[in-house]
Amino acid sequence: MPKDFLAGVQSEYDVVVIGSGLAGMTSANILGRAGHRVLLLEQHYKLGGLATWFKRPGGHTFDISLHGFPYGMLKSCKRYWNDDIASNIVQLNNIRFDNPMFSLTTTYNREDFTALLESHFKIPRETIVQFFDTARGMNFYDDQSLSTRELFHKFFPGREDIVRLLMEPITYANGSTLEDPAITYGIVFSNFMAKGVFIYEGGTDDLVSKMQAEMTRNGVDSRIKCDVSKILVQNGKVRGVEVNGKQIRCRAVVSNSNLRATIFNLVGQDHFDPKFVQDAQAVRLNNSSTQVYMAIKPGVEIPESTGDLLFCSTANAFRTDLLLDRNITSRTFSFYYPRTRPDGKQRHAIVSSTNANWSDWADLDQQAYQESKKDLIETTLDALEKYVPNCREKIEWVEAATPRTFHHYTKHVSGASFGTKFEGLGVSRGLPQQIQGLYHAGSVGIIMSGWLGAINYGVIVSNEVDQMLSKTALPTPS
Repeated sequence: MPKDFLAGVQSEYDVVVIGSGLAGMTSANILGRAGHRVLLLEQHYKLGGLATWFKRPGGHTFDISLHGFPYGMLKSCKRYWNDDIASNIVQLNNIRFDNPMFSLTTTYNREDFTALLESHFKIPRETIVQFFDTARGMNFYDDQSLSTRELFHKFFPGREDIVRLLMEPITYANGSTLEDPAITYGIVFSNFMAKGVFIYEGGTDDLVSKMQAEMTRNGVDSRIKCDVSKILVQNGKVRGVEVNGKQIRCRAVVSNSNLRATIFNLVGQDHFDPKFVQDAQAVRLNNSSTQVYMAIKPGVEIPESTGDLLFCSTANAFRTDLLLDRNITSRTFSFYYPRTRPDGKQRHAIVSSTNANWSDWADLDQQAYQESKKDLIETTLDALEKYVPNCREKIEWVEAATPRTFHHYTKHVSGASFGTKFEGLGVSRGLPQQIQGLYHAGSVGIIMSGWLGAINYGVIVSNEVDQMLSKTALPTPS
């Protein structure tokens, strides 16, 4: 008899959270801590969304998600999770760039970048200060007409090398492009420049385990393999969810699902105003990505001088179309040393990440798909050879993930790794005005993507849900 993953679930909760990405778990934890009855439902067999992990033969463990986030992550984890989680967040000091324009290593903060721009790139200090101050002064409510490309042209006209230095890591972190609004670049870039790049030391298996324990302490009922098929709406208000063939009543829903999937699949456009539906249909999905996971043989070491993050490219210039092209010229290598995952096994691992289009992978037949994955692996190993000589002899396990992989495991529309473009933020924020008790938290608007963006959006939304629950009475059961 199949296991009932809803065994013992209550018939009614104050709030149901759909999806256990970092935004969903943070919302659930804060609302549980505030004393609300919270049910967290995850369709996958483990929590974490894209901030999760998988294991392979030989005792190898890989983090799926991106390797690096701003210092603000430490502060948010300390305040909204616990000191134990926050204490594992440590800085990465060796951020490397290697491309036809320049090759350098940086600690990736404002002080170091100022010195680099002045000494290596010969930019006057006054211009550098003005650029940093402009980026730091950007906020959500600024004029969105200025593009990132125009921002760079204003301060560094004709300097494609500087554009590359400033843009490549941010594109890696959240998928933003030169054509996106400048505020989507400036806010994220300034967050990194505050104190550099950080990681969670211990791996996402440790992180998610501690987050799950904290949610349990705060009374959150979390369930895996529970796929929500419908958000129930009546008379313009959330009434509950349908999950695994069962209806569960609630006063509020926080969807950590893809924004478009939330509106058009889980709710249905008939429940929204025509203008809102039009705006939601116009929301563009952000791009996806490919990954190649490489486990180093036991006893083989990678020198830490190789770097923590390596942005390498063979392209002569930084161009958005090249970043997304199937003929990959730009890769980001994340190097995981034993200190990164201190589990006593002294293992090294390398993950290559490249931005990608869903359309390049979606319609391949099975044979072509497997051949393309194999080609992705082989070309990645060719590129890695420059930095890890004889890398093929040192690798014990290698496999690839594509946009189709992310779509399969997360159900993200088109395998989107970074949610939606900037216009998605307004639609996401407008859901409670359309349907009382309906909220969304996740990767939207580029600013609210990546680990820090997801957690902080979960904080914002949970506070709004808390206020709503405090003001509204319990509904009469149908």
